[in-house]
Amino acid sequence: MLKSLEIKDYALIDHTQIEFEKGLNIITGETGAGKSILIDAMSLLLGERASTEVVRKGAQKSVVEGIFDVEGNKKVKILLDENDIEFLPELIIRREISLKGTNRCFINDSPVSLNLIKELGDLLVDLHGQHEHQSLLKTETHVDFVDDFAGNEKLLNEYLNLYQQLRKSKTELNELRNREAFLKEKKEIYEFQIKEIDSINPAPGEDESLIEELYVLENAEKILLLSDEIYNLLYESDNSVNDLLGEVKHKLSQLSSIDKSLLEAEGECDSALTIIKELSSTLRTYKSKIDIDPKQVEEKRERLASINMLKKKYGGTLQKVFEYREKIGNEFNLAENFSEEISRYEKQLKEIQKQAGESAQRLSDVRKKSSKKIESEVKKVLSSLGINQPEFEVRFTANIADNSDDFILINSKKYSYNEKGVDEVKFYISTNPGEDLKPLAKVASGGEVSRIMLSLKTILAKNDRLPLLIFDEIDTGVSGRIAQKVGQALRDLAEYHQIISITHLPQIAAMAHSHYVVEKIQEDGRVVSHLRKLNEEEHISEVAKLLSGEKLTEASIQSAIQLIKSSK
Repeated sequence: MLKSLEIKDYALIDHTQIEFEKGLNIITGETGAGKSILIDAMSLLLGERASTEVVRKGAQKSVVEGIFDVEGNKKVKILLDENDIEFLPELIIRREISLKGTNRCFINDSPVSLNLIKELGDLLVDLHGQHEHQSLLKTETHVDFVDDFAGNEKLLNEYLNLYQQLRKSKTELNELRNREAFLKEKKEIYEFQIKEIDSINPAPGEDESLIEELYVLENAEKILLLSDEIYNLLYESDNSVNDLLGEVKHKLSQLSSIDKSLLEAEGECDSALTIIKELSSTLRTYKSKIDIDPKQVEEKRERLASINMLKKKYGGTLQKVFEYREKIGNEFNLAENFSEEISRYEKQLKEIQKQAGESAQRLSDVRKKSSKKIESEVKKVLSSLGINQPEFEVRFTANIADNSDDFILINSKKYSYNEKGVDEVKFYISTNPGEDLKPLAKVASGGEVSRIMLSLKTILAKNDRLPLLIFDEIDTGVSGRIAQKVGQALRDLAEYHQIISITHLPQIAAMAHSHYVVEKIQEDGRVVSHLRKLNEEEHISEVAKLLSGEKLTEASIQSAIQLIKSSK
């Protein structure tokens, strides 16, 4: 619901801030006082485009801000989450229209696009009057009215799930068909690349091992010379380390026989001799294995060059080569078996088309059954709202998709479809006896459109999810007893929605839970419009003025009191 509306420097309004209540909020005021300006300002919060002409003379910008209570509104939460805007129980929408042409939009103080404001407005408000924001005149919404009345949420979810599966399956099949032509062109290239990689058949980490091996092989002569020199120093040469340690050991043995404290040193010398002999043995074995073979070096160089070539062509590392080989292997296998793969996808798609068709048929059957009750009830309510002998009809069409490859199957026939099924639903109406039924979108009178919407809203009230309905000019062409019925219908509807309605009829104004008046006054030599809420006494006086004019009489006041009492 709309909790408050603040307007600054908009047309004749310098600054007004008003809090709205639950139930039926009625706005009255003299012709030209600014009621239409108020609706125009409200429409800005619903995403209507604005001109700099609305900026009040002497001001730099106009500001319109609305605070909505959206606690528990899941659709609003989803939309805000999708656009990375924090969801709070109170939603603030603000529009700023600047003379500089920099019109800005905000949701919870976050700058947003006008399209997002409009999308959000469509989840919060239905505004009926001489404005574009009239969902009833959008034929694509008629199916939604029928679904709301029929309580088709479960059937819709079932169908939507199949619809999404169908779109996904069709996309996958189209992608597969597109890839077929692509892979046929690439098949020979992939075949060559597979053979090239497989002919070399590198092992994981082989490039690094080859580099290490080649470094050793390319330095074989130096390695052999150094290892031979070390071996000689340790064991073979005159005065080798082994011989010298042997002599040291002999002398230590003599000393330890005299001084037992040197027995430990003698043992350490034995250990050193053992280490030298083991080290000498290791070097002897190592140098015996050194083979200076130029042919082996060349073979390893060639092998490393082949692996480096693969790395350069297919990703830069051996791991990338392996990944690429796996990818093109799968693509090559797919190209080899395309007919079987496409056949499998086509079979899967046909099954989903059949299931979606069955679901759409169930949905359509329920809609058509419910539409008969809608027709009867709408005609009944329209009659009570002053439209004499109305005719109302819900018409269904479903289009055959003979020349399309995008369809669902119902009884083996191909039908066009969308996310709501196969039905195109349109409301047709005649508001005068003897006239042919015409599409509702062509109804000329704004007052009639509002009453038709009121009749629909009356029968759909419990199912409609829009929290706020705004009616402008709903009393056009009605008076007396019919006006009272229109007012009662609004009050009944206010049990399920917050209603804001502009009226000039006392019978409707008397029904208000909250009554507001738009006044035009002079301030500092300029005319300005203000909106203010009336107390109970002022409410009576305003209804009395609507009955008798500006000059109040005791009779008009008493009539107003009786009219208000009768509305309770």
